[in-house]
Amino acid sequence: MVLNNIEDLLEKYENGETTLKEEQQLKNYFSQETVAPHLEMYKPMFTYFLVNKQEQFTKDIPLKTKKVFNYKWISVAAVAVLMLGIYFNRPVDSCEADLVGTFCEPEDAYNEVTKSLAMISSHFNKGTSTVGYLNEVNKGTSTLGYLNEIENTTSIIFKTNN
Repeated sequence: MVLNNIEDLLEKYENGETTLKEEQQLKNYFSQETVAPHLEMYKPMFTYFLVNKQEQFTKDIPLKTKKVFNYKWISVAAVAVLMLGIYFNRPVDSCEADLVGTFCEPEDAYNEVTKSLAMISSHFNKGTSTVGYLNEVNKGTSTLGYLNEIENTTSIIFKTNN
């Protein structure tokens, strides 16, 4: 009776369905001197679990941590960045008209953008007028769809399966 119970527990153990109490029963059974001969192969595994449970880590762990970064240098770098920002600060109101593509007056920039968009629009309209023939292609494909429907119905009527 005990052997059948152990075999059932082993099957549950292999399927991962045992509880801790059932696993303890298996460990107790396999820690005995006498084990059924057909279950001898499980004995080393369960004795390993018992011995492994009693092992302890004895090596000392150092608790000192290294200083990875010195925070004094962060404050020095922050001060340097602030000083450079103050030194190279330029007024925003100055306008350099000699730079290519820049405008000092917003009205000049607006007029230039309006001209550019008008030119793009005219070229776009020329391009769309040349592809008007695609509507005729769409009409042809719809006609082909009707021809396919007629062909399908005639094949059904005359029972010709291609």
